[in-house]
Amino acid sequence: MSNSEHPRVLIADDQKDVLEALRLLLKGEGFEIDRVNSPAQILRSIKLKDFDALLMDLNYTRDTTSGKEGLDLLEQINRMDSTLPVIVMTAWGSIELAVEAMRRGARDFIQKPWDNTRLISILRTQIELGRALRIGQRLEEENRLLRNELKTEMIAESTVMQPVLRLIEQIGPSDANVLITGENGTGKNLVAVLLHSLSPRSKNPMITVNIAGLSESLIESELFGHVKGAFTDARNDRVGRFDLANESTIFLDEIANIPMTQQTKLLRVLETGEFERVGSSKTRRVDVRMISATNADLNEEVTSGRFRRDLFFRLNTVEVHLPPLRNRTEDIPLLSKFFLERHKQHYRKRIIDFDDDAKRILREYSWPGNIRELDHVIERSVLMAQNAYITQRDLGIQPDSTNAYRLEEMSLEEVEVVLIRKALDRYSGNVSKAAKSLGLSRSGLYRRLQKYGL
Repeated sequence: MSNSEHPRVLIADDQKDVLEALRLLLKGEGFEIDRVNSPAQILRSIKLKDFDALLMDLNYTRDTTSGKEGLDLLEQINRMDSTLPVIVMTAWGSIELAVEAMRRGARDFIQKPWDNTRLISILRTQIELGRALRIGQRLEEENRLLRNELKTEMIAESTVMQPVLRLIEQIGPSDANVLITGENGTGKNLVAVLLHSLSPRSKNPMITVNIAGLSESLIESELFGHVKGAFTDARNDRVGRFDLANESTIFLDEIANIPMTQQTKLLRVLETGEFERVGSSKTRRVDVRMISATNADLNEEVTSGRFRRDLFFRLNTVEVHLPPLRNRTEDIPLLSKFFLERHKQHYRKRIIDFDDDAKRILREYSWPGNIRELDHVIERSVLMAQNAYITQRDLGIQPDSTNAYRLEEMSLEEVEVVLIRKALDRYSGNVSKAAKSLGLSRSGLYRRLQKYGL
């Protein structure tokens, strides 16, 4: 697409008088014009410059009436740039030729001699549509890259995380309000960004507010905005986060920290999309998707009277619960490797891997700070490492055998995965010995290895 304010159009015809007539017409309408007289020149021009539209004849020197040369050219142009609007014209028009031209990629069809008003109207319409299509494709590509990047960071091959990933994929494209729960450091913010990136609202930026980082007196102004003079320090009007999130997503982190005095107003905007800025009686309306997150037990907060039950139900149309890292032992080596690659590149360190003792420590440590702590530990170990392999000393942590696996917090399947992994580690991957120690047949253990993707 042309960067100029004036649309740039490439016109192609083998007759000089036609090119000149089109040049004068389009120049007078504010278009920038390039002229060519052969298929080869068309293809060369498209390679060298960006155009907002191509207006081309279907007949050149090879024949004069069939339009075959132009139809073949259409297919080549469409392969080069499927977003370039192509309007074809010919003095030998027919319904059949028009249909075939559209089938091969033309956006519209004009028969010579043309009607000036209709030609200009078609050009302007197709240029607008072409620009919209290119913007849409660019946004889709950016979103695809973002989704791939997020999914790369969302390393989750453990059994316990598979339902979580399926849920995210399922609800991401919807407008459902989502409550993300889990301990600190489990990746709630990353899930919020991924949910937004999967939705049609991703063309607009997600607006994030950390409720815990705001004083109670500022929360209302931050969320809903205020007008000049609403309070002592309100020297100017302020746009609130809900206004900024209109037609997009708002992510309220640490939602359990919102005071009761603001919960009613938050409930109202969730139910009706309406609110007033502080100091104003004018009702504003927004279209916002809400994603919130907390490490607190909101059911307990509701029971204790610190959180409104109706607001809780509005927030968690769907709940995504992120398990702690200690329950995702299969993901620890993958996450560790991911963070190692990131930090060794950042600090320009030539590190190959973790040594065996370091790998064992990473698996057996209880990770009370979850993924955030793992990231920090790996970063520190990269800085401390003096050799090509990171050692236990570089990590600076000790295994906590009593807390490495908190069985009361794990499902039966998770416990089974842990026991199978420990048995395989103990017998250096010997399936027969591991099966015997677990009281299983060799085929029984293989079935479980396949079931859990181990």
